[in-house]
Amino acid sequence: MARRPQSSKRLRQSDDVAVICGRTDDQEGFQILRRRAKDQPVEMGTLRPLREGKNIDGEVISLKPRADYPFVCDVKVELASPNPERAGVEDAPSGPAQVASEDYRRGWDAVWGHRTGRAEKVN
Repeated sequence: MARRPQSSKRLRQSDDVAVICGRTDDQEGFQILRRRAKDQPVEMGTLRPLREGKNIDGEVISLKPRADYPFVCDVKVELASPNPERAGVEDAPSGPAQVASEDYRRGWDAVWGHRTGRAEKVN
């Protein structure tokens, strides 16, 4: 019995797939659902265009829409995330909240006075 060859269309499709769900609130990017491999969970993310002078947060990818479903795209990783375990996770501020604004400092100086000169050594 002869085997049918797989179509070239099937060979080109990768396991790394993204579905475009809609635009971001600022209309600059897209909200996507992505599955990197068949045994991986589905992830939700934001896809934004590269901008000169802006930091790259996460991976740099390119999408190739499928002919039969244009909102389903094959994903090609162009540049891996420099920190893969934190890909897509925003940095939370570390330490206590910053409350010393310029207005606060001016008020402090008005009440307690501004130090002039060098601080004396205690020891």
